[in-house]
Amino acid sequence: MKNLLFLIIVSLLIFSACQGPKQELVIFHAGSLSVPFRELADTFELRHPQVDVKLEADGSVACVRKITELGRKPDIMASADVMIIREMLVPDFTDSAIAFAGNEMVLAYGESAPGIDTLSPHNWPLILLRDDVKYGRSNPDLDPCGYRSILTMKLQEKYLSDSEITESLLMKDRKYIRPKETDLLALLETGTIDFMFIYRSVAEQHKLKFIELNDTVNLSKPGLKDIYDNASVSIAGKSRGDSLSVTGSPMVYGICMLRDAPDKKNATDFIELLKSKTGKEIIRRNGQNVLL
Repeated sequence: MKNLLFLIIVSLLIFSACQGPKQELVIFHAGSLSVPFRELADTFELRHPQVDVKLEADGSVACVRKITELGRKPDIMASADVMIIREMLVPDFTDSAIAFAGNEMVLAYGESAPGIDTLSPHNWPLILLRDDVKYGRSNPDLDPCGYRSILTMKLQEKYLSDSEITESLLMKDRKYIRPKETDLLALLETGTIDFMFIYRSVAEQHKLKFIELNDTVNLSKPGLKDIYDNASVSIAGKSRGDSLSVTGSPMVYGICMLRDAPDKKNATDFIELLKSKTGKEIIRRNGQNVLL
């Protein structure tokens, strides 16, 4: 019996040694893609057991800076705004970006947030400006949700013909600005903040209460591009000291394989999974419309 056990252990050790170390596929992605990309990674690993998918979530602009400034070399970059890839990574780090999903801005709120009994798509700026209300948003220089929050404010300002809304909102509650929108979830759930700007997909994934914004404000409708592009915001550019002007537009997520990707074969296969029927269903199931 002891000899049999010894042979089994030796056989397992030999098998493990023959298998060798797993291949690593490194993916930088927007925080709002954390849930669907975890599902995609799990599916990919089941189909490719020799591969370990390493996911690293951050604001999309922050992801870019890890590549352009820190010299990090992921295989894939997935951004909440395809423009970020096209403006900051093409042509030096990648050749092109694939547009794959859309989203929608909403305003999420806590269970006991002041003013929710009268909250509406029309008056939400007035609710956020109340002295007894605290709201959060992400950093526009690091995260598309951050600059889209500002674009949403500016579009609501035009909708209401009130030229002071954006400036007043940007001056308020600055201590609740976080690097990416998903960093605000714990603040909302603990009641530290009452409201937060967030993507509809993330709100639905985390079962948050939220109010829908007007279509002319929520940056979700391709047919309203001419309205959205009446608002713009300046953010930090791809190099320190540079700036980039972002104009309002319907939300489009993008993905690319980096030119210096250490594992081009598995990177290609992962993107093919995203584009497949299975991948599209994962994206759709997690609250985003598929553009592929």
